[in-house]
Amino acid sequence: MQFEKTFINGLILVKPDVYQDDRGYFFESFNKKKFSEGGINESFVQDNISKSVEGTVRGLHYQVEKYAQGKLCSVVIGKVLDVAVDIRFGSPTFGKYYAVELSEENKNQLWIPPGFAHGFSVLSDIAIFSYKCTSLYNKESERAILFNDSDLNINWKISNPIVSQKDLQARSFKEIEKDFLY
Repeated sequence: MQFEKTFINGLILVKPDVYQDDRGYFFESFNKKKFSEGGINESFVQDNISKSVEGTVRGLHYQVEKYAQGKLCSVVIGKVLDVAVDIRFGSPTFGKYYAVELSEENKNQLWIPPGFAHGFSVLSDIAIFSYKCTSLYNKESERAILFNDSDLNINWKISNPIVSQKDLQARSFKEIEKDFLY
């Protein structure tokens, strides 16, 4: 298993060792000891799975205060563009984003610690997206940034995005509060 640091401090791309033969494949999606050695020493308390159609954009979501979540993201079926935006005030990469394709083919995972807004776009007919969380979901602590915010200028690699009404009403990047300090 490989753990690759990205240009944004805290984000880690996880590349599992995949064992494949005529029957299919096998890989460890999580091993606490290996993850700890790779710099991800977290306890996960909730697993989520979503199914989405091509062109869907979910995000950019985050939670604040004691419900701030770290997320270990992966794709079971299909392909997505996974995006994490640094919202840690004072960070040298504040307002920058990291985007990576996660797919059933590459089996990579993205570790996103608290202090980031997260979203993804679906690049295949459907995608089943899975993520482990370090904190439970809490509606009152949930926040969102508008996916097409002009200050972030994220290339979601899709045209005609399908976005929930809730996500269309999200705040602009300039309006977020200083919930995370670097």
